[in-house]
Amino acid sequence: MKCLLVASESAEVLFYWADPEFEQNIRDQYGPRQYEGDTYPAFEDSFNTLFAPLIISCSTLIEKINDTYTSFITENAHLYILHQFGECLYIAVNGDGEESKEDLRRKIYVMKKLIEVHLGMVTLNSALLRKELRPQDTEQRIQLWKMLQSLLETYSLLREQDQSFLVEAVERLIHPTLCEQCIEFLERRVVQQINGSPERAGEEVLHAFILVNTKLLAFYSSRNASSIKPSDLLALILMVQNLYPSNNELDDTALEGPEGSSVPEVFYTPEPSPTGRESDAAEMEGESTPVFQFIDPDVQVAEDSLKTQEAQPPDPATPRRVFLEATFKEGYCPMMPHSMYCLPLWPGISMVLLTKIPNSQVAVSLYQFLEAFTMLEKKLSEGQEGGSLPRTQPPLSELRNKLDKFIRALGSNEIQLQNTWTDFKNKAFSRAAQGTSRELLMSCHAMKTRLCAVYRQYFVVQSHRSPQRLSVSLQEKALAMMQEKLMDWKDFLLVKSKRNITMVSYLEDFPGLVHFIYVDRTAGQMIAPSLNVTDLSTTELGKGPLAHFIKSKVWSLVGTAWRYLQKRYTTVTLRDGDYYFCYFLWFESETGYKLEGIELPVLSEDSAPIGMLAGDYYRKLLRYYSKDHHTEIVKCYELLTIHLGVIPTDYILQHCCELAKKLWEPTRIPLL
Repeated sequence: MKCLLVASESAEVLFYWADPEFEQNIRDQYGPRQYEGDTYPAFEDSFNTLFAPLIISCSTLIEKINDTYTSFITENAHLYILHQFGECLYIAVNGDGEESKEDLRRKIYVMKKLIEVHLGMVTLNSALLRKELRPQDTEQRIQLWKMLQSLLETYSLLREQDQSFLVEAVERLIHPTLCEQCIEFLERRVVQQINGSPERAGEEVLHAFILVNTKLLAFYSSRNASSIKPSDLLALILMVQNLYPSNNELDDTALEGPEGSSVPEVFYTPEPSPTGRESDAAEMEGESTPVFQFIDPDVQVAEDSLKTQEAQPPDPATPRRVFLEATFKEGYCPMMPHSMYCLPLWPGISMVLLTKIPNSQVAVSLYQFLEAFTMLEKKLSEGQEGGSLPRTQPPLSELRNKLDKFIRALGSNEIQLQNTWTDFKNKAFSRAAQGTSRELLMSCHAMKTRLCAVYRQYFVVQSHRSPQRLSVSLQEKALAMMQEKLMDWKDFLLVKSKRNITMVSYLEDFPGLVHFIYVDRTAGQMIAPSLNVTDLSTTELGKGPLAHFIKSKVWSLVGTAWRYLQKRYTTVTLRDGDYYFCYFLWFESETGYKLEGIELPVLSEDSAPIGMLAGDYYRKLLRYYSKDHHTEIVKCYELLTIHLGVIPTDYILQHCCELAKKLWEPTRIPLL
């Protein structure tokens, strides 16, 4: 019994998602009474009928007392969480007791993040957002909602199964040699060739990376590209998983021999297949240090079974338009438009290209103007005296000159923007038509709306209409080159993604350690032993109920640690039955010197959830800490451990210190 709804203040449904149980409950409640002929009424109408009283009451409370409720529980034990973003109300419901307040609040913020990634600065204007989330064309609306619903379902699944989405950090595939080779290959053979081709239709590849299921194998960014924020990268990984879900049954088969024996712990570099790819084979054979290779011949049976599964050819349709944070010399834009090409190499392995689109610099200018009018609107709303703005004010004069040039550059296509800007200038600068503060405030709002409308026209509407993209032949060429490069590694990579790091290598140094998660919050990356709890796989955690039990403890520890962190505790140690939990958050300088702790800022209960994908808490925390450390780069780390309860506390704390030191170096493996 789960549901998530986005609605306008007028109780218009802008988006909804509901699981089968919730849908059936609504059909049972409203269907029979509204039955007409041979068809039931649209499910959306029933949805609106159910939630309209709640939405209207929230709008009324905000209008009357400028406040509203954020959560409540009904008589039938349904939990409701509500959050207002601008003029849009998000409502998350759980009726089976499987989700807490924190879970529902996180789901709301993740949904908001996904909408921002797909619509960009359109989300800053409620009227335009309503148009995009609820298109007049029914078929287009259904297609959009299905895509967002699928993303939300994929996120919920990954959060239940994948540690990287549990702690909201990117997990890398630990294989430094192959990682470096792939980065070099992406740079020289993929990115440079595409950017030098006349078939790129004006686009330029800025970032290219390879995913193996949810794990990052290699990431390359061109020299003139802005770095990708970890939360944006995690959202992109979520989108790739939604397009090409992992085949867990296939991967689990690869983990087992024909008689159920688990994969051994000793690996070496695989010998390349006898093909004509001499250059790539030479690279592989040139390795002086053996790294990974299966030595058990029985595993070859499982590997051969993987080879029968071939990926579907790349879809030649228009790529996804995504909006990501970017910083350039020209300025900053929190929602810079990119084109995202997801090329499936094999099932579970994908190459993603992020390209800069023509006219993308228009987005930077639009955001700068939008920020200027937002600041101006804020000053006017604070009740500044005087009917018109002082013409001698340097920032306003500079804004006038820049916006005049910008509108001239756009040409006659944006006549509405030009008219709105002329109206504002008449009220703000003209002696003959001095406007009141209220009139100027309305003009500021009109300018912000028009700037967002230009952004929408250039980067959202045009993305549906324009066929401009990398040519299909260019995509296929890049796909073929990457497949040839990784042909001898594909089966190993799929198995490695399920057994990236195992506890066996840590048990000798840390006896009694059951599990750990180490997170570099500055880079947004994590390291943790693999948790495979399916019935087909057998690991050091055991098989069946025991493995599921340990997994549930890990998930519980993360939730407990974040609840204490919200209460400003950076160190937590507690005993739970036969296990001992530890959680630490600390800061270091770039050289690894531990910095003194601080009193963390207070978070309200209805604030954004702790994490990266939902609210980017750690980025804000780093900014807060760096206020007193202007001369050095501050790093933030987390460590969560589970030990057997019989281990003395002193030894456990010593283990945690030594484990953090041991894990410090692997996190320095470069991604870029």
